[in-house]
Amino acid sequence: MLHVISEMGTGGAEALVAGMARSGEQFGWHSAVASGGGHRAEALRACGVPTFTVPVARRRATGVLRATTATKAAIRSFRPEVVLAHNVSASVVARLAVLPGRLPLLTVFHGVAETDYTGAARILKRTSRTVVAVADATADRLRAAGVPDPVVIPNAVFPQPERVDRNAVRAVHGVAPDAPVALCPARLEPQKRHDVLLEAWAEVDGGAVLWLAGDGSLRDVLRVRAAELGIADRVRFLGNRCDVPDLLAAADVTVLTSDWEGMPVAVLESLAAGRPVVATDVDGVRQALAGGGGVVVPRRDPGATAKALRSLLFDPRAREELAEAGRASVRREHDPRLLMRSYDELLRTAIGRS
Repeated sequence: MLHVISEMGTGGAEALVAGMARSGEQFGWHSAVASGGGHRAEALRACGVPTFTVPVARRRATGVLRATTATKAAIRSFRPEVVLAHNVSASVVARLAVLPGRLPLLTVFHGVAETDYTGAARILKRTSRTVVAVADATADRLRAAGVPDPVVIPNAVFPQPERVDRNAVRAVHGVAPDAPVALCPARLEPQKRHDVLLEAWAEVDGGAVLWLAGDGSLRDVLRVRAAELGIADRVRFLGNRCDVPDLLAAADVTVLTSDWEGMPVAVLESLAAGRPVVATDVDGVRQALAGGGGVVVPRRDPGATAKALRSLLFDPRAREELAEAGRASVRREHDPRLLMRSYDELLRTAIGRS
């Protein structure tokens, strides 16, 4: 099977692809990944997973053409029995690279903004034999937009590498062992609403430190905003990271203030690591935290976000109670073995019908 995805850096879809590619041998899969590259692609290549470089299309005609040509080359070289595209742009490229009837093409839909569902559905109906939604709410929105019978397979947490000592990680970032630390593992892009988080952080005192693990187009704007709010000394911009498990081990709470999400793997990883989550009450986040492990807050509400953060950052007992609930929820609802069995059945059925 061939995964097609725009990039393989930091992100939930990328984490899913990496986990599936590593675990596929247990189910008799021979997996490869075609992408624009990134640290996860490099790690897979080091593990012996074939990887192919595909330029990121970026919604330009020339970019789509180059990406399609590279994907066709990957298909000729690897000769997969099935193609699994991740998100809409990868589905377009994969469909152009795969002649209808030659190879089954399925899409894993990780989510888009509410206003983009109609356009996404229009494309997916033309590109993909089956669409997999990563959360129930995402599937509901796809149905309402016209995608018939999306299959729901919730994201899972694949085993993480061993963690570095908590205090050692804090020391690297100049944080005292007893300082409260909140971690936001998210790209610095409009969807993630770091502006709301920074306003909330201005209401959180007590020597707490906020780590922003991710990079993006809003980095400079957010640095300026942190300075304007007088919190620049308590906000650390860590850039893109490949050591999120270590950061989770060193943090006390995870926070996510997104306007929309599919099923954020960052939330699931936080729960698995025993880190309570403060996150906006949107689609897949609501489902991920339904079994416990965190606090949901309204979108674009700095006051409610600050209140939730204060309730956890300075209360170890409250954190531990939520941590236990979160670990249990992930084991129960987001087991990678269940995810892999579900995909295995789906992919083999698609191959059998081709």
